[in-house]
Amino acid sequence: MPEYSLVIPIYNEAANIPELYRRLSAVMDQLEVPGELILVNDGSSDRTIDLLRDLSQQDRRVGYVSLARNFGHQIAVTAGLQQTKGQAIIVLDADLQDPPELIPEMLRLWRTGFQVVYAQRTRRHKEKWLKKLLAFVFYRLLKILADVDIPTDTGDFCLMDRQVVDLLNAMPERNRYLRGLRSWVGFRQTALLFDREPRFAGEVKYTLAKSLALALNGLASFSQVPLRLSIYLGLFSAALSIGMAGLVFYWRLVTPRSPLNGTATIAIAIFFLGAVQLFSIGILGEYIGRIYEEVKGRPLYTISEIKQSTDV
Repeated sequence: MPEYSLVIPIYNEAANIPELYRRLSAVMDQLEVPGELILVNDGSSDRTIDLLRDLSQQDRRVGYVSLARNFGHQIAVTAGLQQTKGQAIIVLDADLQDPPELIPEMLRLWRTGFQVVYAQRTRRHKEKWLKKLLAFVFYRLLKILADVDIPTDTGDFCLMDRQVVDLLNAMPERNRYLRGLRSWVGFRQTALLFDREPRFAGEVKYTLAKSLALALNGLASFSQVPLRLSIYLGLFSAALSIGMAGLVFYWRLVTPRSPLNGTATIAIAIFFLGAVQLFSIGILGEYIGRIYEEVKGRPLYTISEIKQSTDV
């Protein structure tokens, strides 16, 4: 059996695959222990699947899973995790922003007894200031609101012990936020600091909209604070309305010609209460939608083609 497995989700990264394989194979040769490389094609529309077939023929350590369509990054990682055979599983992205050269150090920390080694970013090279700002705010907001301690500035680049991966594979939930699940399972964990380099080639696949959707998924998956926020807003609205009623009563008795008495005040109150109600309904809808996805019971993904590594 392989000592370690590398899992890499890929979506339209044909320009990066040759360099990715070159650097990964150099690291795997350096380790001198049995290992496997699992590449997950997440419904790419470029030459990705052809390149994966070629790599699997050239190198018996390489296996691949081709999903029938694009299911998203978190599901692609899940599909790869469920195909692994190694005792230590390392997840990294195909754009080479996660340097493969950190793998030996991850394995060293794993051999000392850590069951999760997560890579923590210290710097983000050549990323837009808005993305950096939103990421900074999100990770700290999630740390405050989440029910578990999710480390800041960490992505899916990590090493997990076989025991941890088996637990993740056994979890039935569909809206998966793997870096949160990784913290939820517990076990002995440590950080490995690194500078995140710019992507090697191609365009960014995680757009701002996808990043915000992932952030919302993480917040809703590991916090009930948004639901409680509706209660707090309702109490605040009730207190505000009582205060406004007292003021209107006072103005009617003392200053009957006050400009604050009239349709403008009523309209502001109506719009405020309407906004609170719509906001609360939106939060409820997000959680109800998650319940609906869970109860349908569909498989997480469908596979169109698969080939396992054989040099183990």
